[in-house]
Amino acid sequence: MNFSQSISSYFSKYATFSGRASRSEFWWFYLFFTLMNWAASIVGAVTLGMGMEAGATAFSLILQLAFLMPWLAVASRRMHDINKSGWWMLIMFTGIGVFFLIYWWAKQGDNAQNRFGDPVLQG
Repeated sequence: MNFSQSISSYFSKYATFSGRASRSEFWWFYLFFTLMNWAASIVGAVTLGMGMEAGATAFSLILQLAFLMPWLAVASRRMHDINKSGWWMLIMFTGIGVFFLIYWWAKQGDNAQNRFGDPVLQG
């Protein structure tokens, strides 16, 4: 899955927590989110005129709130691809759990059908 396909998938599965997502779908979405966050920070700093920190933070926060649901959905589907429940993402609140999540999100998914559905094109 390339960048544009990943973004198309993002818009079509905005709040879909069922199914599976390939590594490429997740990481391309993450890149898109990061680029949008940087752009929002720059726009906020330039347009609000409240100083670099306050303006950047305001626009960035709005964008992050808008992207929270789709990020949770694609991250949950990514967990499904390795045959883990999306509820495992709650370990990020332990601090060290973030490292486990990064490993799982980077891990190749199951090549066979699992309890979350058919395999997706790996990337």
